[in-house]
Amino acid sequence: MSVHPVAVELDAWIDPSLAFAQWAGRHDHCFWLDGEADQSGGWSWVGIGRPADPREVTSASLGAGVARPDGWPAGRFRGGWVGWFGYEEGAAVAGAPVHTDAADAPPALWLRASEWFAFDHGRRRAFFVGHDDGEGPVAPVFAPPTEDGPPRHPSEGSALHDTPTPAIAVARHGADEYAGLIEQCRGHIREGDAYQLCLTTRFTVPGAPIDPLAVYLRLRAGSPAPFGALVRSGGIALLSASPERFLDVDGTRVRTSPIKGTRRRSADPREDAALAAELVRDEKERAENLMIVDLMRNDLSRVCEPGSIRVEELFAVHSYRQVHQLVSTVSGTLRPGILVSDLLEATFPAGSMTGAPKLSAMTILHRLEGAPRGVFSGCLGWIGEDGGLDLAMIIRSIVAHPTGAYVGAGGGITWRSVPSAEVAEVALKARGPLSALGAVLPDGW
Repeated sequence: MSVHPVAVELDAWIDPSLAFAQWAGRHDHCFWLDGEADQSGGWSWVGIGRPADPREVTSASLGAGVARPDGWPAGRFRGGWVGWFGYEEGAAVAGAPVHTDAADAPPALWLRASEWFAFDHGRRRAFFVGHDDGEGPVAPVFAPPTEDGPPRHPSEGSALHDTPTPAIAVARHGADEYAGLIEQCRGHIREGDAYQLCLTTRFTVPGAPIDPLAVYLRLRAGSPAPFGALVRSGGIALLSASPERFLDVDGTRVRTSPIKGTRRRSADPREDAALAAELVRDEKERAENLMIVDLMRNDLSRVCEPGSIRVEELFAVHSYRQVHQLVSTVSGTLRPGILVSDLLEATFPAGSMTGAPKLSAMTILHRLEGAPRGVFSGCLGWIGEDGGLDLAMIIRSIVAHPTGAYVGAGGGITWRSVPSAEVAEVALKARGPLSALGAVLPDGW
């Protein structure tokens, strides 16, 4: 990409799924930063790039002092990198013991964006961004939609197990074993080793490689989320329906919005409202959420101006198709000269995926979980050359590799946790991504 990318507005709106199916998805390295755009009226991006060294990404500067293109019309992403950092990447930097992941998915994968479409869903405007060669970038031309909808990739429709009988996922821990680990977490909390622990597990679906687009379209249809994404590099792909923002940097302001507290949705409006009200009143959920808010306030204080930390939102209920979530938002003003590496060192892994105190929690969970988390519970999104970034937590997501796929899930454990309820919450969180893969939970879950 040239130093100054150029954005050209298209004559007519096109669907982002068409842009991915007919253009980006035909390249080895591609991305679709999706989001719940139809509901939020926000932006989404579909593009291609080349693999980048993660060290190139972490050495980027953050904040308002970085130059931005004048009059840029195509949303907040003005060029930079798209990809992810896995959990162990951050845990190791924080000094916690880590397991080596045997799954065929790298712990960090980033693409330097070269060309992309930007979609303004609120105004139904689309742009193509590319190299400035003196004449401006030329957008790909697509086949028009048919009565059956937008044209799709020829392989779309094939999935890992596209058969009448769903595959049964292989659980890293049985439900009874996981309940026993919850009791061990409560024991550590009773002894004062931690205040809260985010205990996780993994569900694996072995088999032939999946068609990432086909599976992602099912995932976003069943579990639409504000931080949906599909990032693919060769035979590796991350498919996200994440509801949780990890970090957002806009100008000098950095924000984080941890989620702690979950309830299922109901088709009955009265029951659904009652479930949301129960969530916000639940003392255990509020205590769990508040502990992570305090942890994130402390983390952000390491890179922010003294006195600038604010709790913008506390115990807010955000509702998605399958779940209600209890969300808080903490913000601060970045000090001058902060790099991506500085921000990640201060905050990553996110407290909502570790517990508190963070290092003690990660050390305990390393022993109890007994295996790597891999890409799950890391962070995903874009990091801009202009000093901004927007990263989501990698939850409610699918990690696909040449020999299958896996789904991670977990929940925060406090002294008041009830093992049966925590097991049910993990099942609720894993069910959507597994369904998109054509798989179901094993017996007991």
